[in-house]
Amino acid sequence: MAKNAKITVHPEFTIGEISPRLFSAFLEPIGTIVNGTMFNPKHPTADEYGFRTDFINALKESGVPAVRLPGGNFVSAWQWKDSIGPISGRKVALDPAWHQYYTNEVGHDEYLRWAEKVGTETLYTINMGTGTIQDAMDLVEYTNHKGGTYWSDLRKKNGHEDPYGVKMFYLGNEMDGPWQLGSWSSNPAGYGSKVLETSKAIKWIDETIETAVCGSSAPFMEGFPSWDEAALDKCYDVVDYVSVHHYHSAPPGDYKALLGGSLYYEDFINNEVAMIDYVASKHRSPKKVMISFDEYGAMIRPNQPLNPGYGRYNMARNHYKFDPERTYILHDPDNMPDRRFPGGDMIHVLSMTSIQLALLRHADRVKIGCMTGGLGALAASDHDHIWKSGSHYAFMHLLKYARGTSLETKVDSETYDMPGYAIEDTSQYTGKEGVNYIDSASAWDKENNRLTVFVINRSEDSEYPLTVDIKGFEGYKPVSHIEMALTDPEAQNSFGHEDVIKPGENTEHTFEDGLFNAHVKPLSWNVLVFEA
Repeated sequence: MAKNAKITVHPEFTIGEISPRLFSAFLEPIGTIVNGTMFNPKHPTADEYGFRTDFINALKESGVPAVRLPGGNFVSAWQWKDSIGPISGRKVALDPAWHQYYTNEVGHDEYLRWAEKVGTETLYTINMGTGTIQDAMDLVEYTNHKGGTYWSDLRKKNGHEDPYGVKMFYLGNEMDGPWQLGSWSSNPAGYGSKVLETSKAIKWIDETIETAVCGSSAPFMEGFPSWDEAALDKCYDVVDYVSVHHYHSAPPGDYKALLGGSLYYEDFINNEVAMIDYVASKHRSPKKVMISFDEYGAMIRPNQPLNPGYGRYNMARNHYKFDPERTYILHDPDNMPDRRFPGGDMIHVLSMTSIQLALLRHADRVKIGCMTGGLGALAASDHDHIWKSGSHYAFMHLLKYARGTSLETKVDSETYDMPGYAIEDTSQYTGKEGVNYIDSASAWDKENNRLTVFVINRSEDSEYPLTVDIKGFEGYKPVSHIEMALTDPEAQNSFGHEDVIKPGENTEHTFEDGLFNAHVKPLSWNVLVFEA
């Protein structure tokens, strides 16, 4: 029988304030998320812009705080100026990043108008691959200046009288990656110098905005963290964030490796914070640059053959390959195949929430988090319908309850060791020892007298008796124990069947002298809510 696990939280041990942007989403025109889900003029719910209002309404109801767009690798060759004005006059372009024809029917204004309709903040990514400093200046002037200039008046002519008021601009995407168009992988200082001049210029146009410089695209990059340091050292005084990405992989059926992947995220964050603060000390700066973890995910992938001689963490050589048989494709928004993440809804729930709890535990420095696939998690879709997947409910729990202040969350539970493994040449994981079966983070919403403790049970077969010590929160009592547990690894919600995977209320608990006692099921997501 599993030994009792214990979680302790106390109001004196705070981590930092939780940013409203921490649980946001990422959008890039890959496959049919733009042409099909976001935009389909033939859909019965399409509005005057061709946007699916069923998708808009579902996201608006969710309250997703922010969306990073329009990419992603896509932006490093995208010319925003070709995507404005009458649709009939826009240029169809090649997107070399994803080998697709991009019609520009969804252009700069459409992305921003769509975000306005959803009621979400736009986190805009600027082309720093093939784009110039002047392109960036013109974009910010067009987007945010009130009027009286060529670009701002052109925005008005194109149908948007008022400035869009975008407050966050990413200066490039994954610029350390050799797969990126206009990559700066071999010249981080050159990239940092370009960021210096671009950030300075666009902040002179709109001094209310924030900017982000690209850091590493993954902790496996050969240049990490020296590439990040060299780039940031050139532009520290004019940027507000370092943008980082990571996608964790685990072999099929290895739930311990999948859910233990959050530890690699924490290693990545800790190393990035140390690098940032080292650069700050070099600059003798009191300023704290924050982290935007604006692409992340976890997935099941079978192990691939390794290529001896490629080097343990070498990602570059895998991206200098050319396939003469590969062709460009055009995504018809009205021809939308049914594609879903492999595995059932609960696999996605557990893998994504494990990462989100890692971000929450670093809320003092991670101020933006954008889940890749987050829009689909909040509003799953096919050609005709929108529905709530299992991931919708867990994401909504975080949006509702992860507010206020992140607290240190001490966990005492049984542990397991996670052997090292390699999915392929570019995804090689060192092992971890002493991984807690119980994973947890907590949030204290003082304004509403609410404490929430989030709990994941990583064990596949053990139901853990759990004690949560909240003695420091005088007057607080339990009001809810929400739970979702894995029963069928392949079970999924679908349109008309949204209750296959859904949260339930566990009422089997005791509470006395500040000690909450309950049981958490194997491979489960739990939300414990206390109020005064």
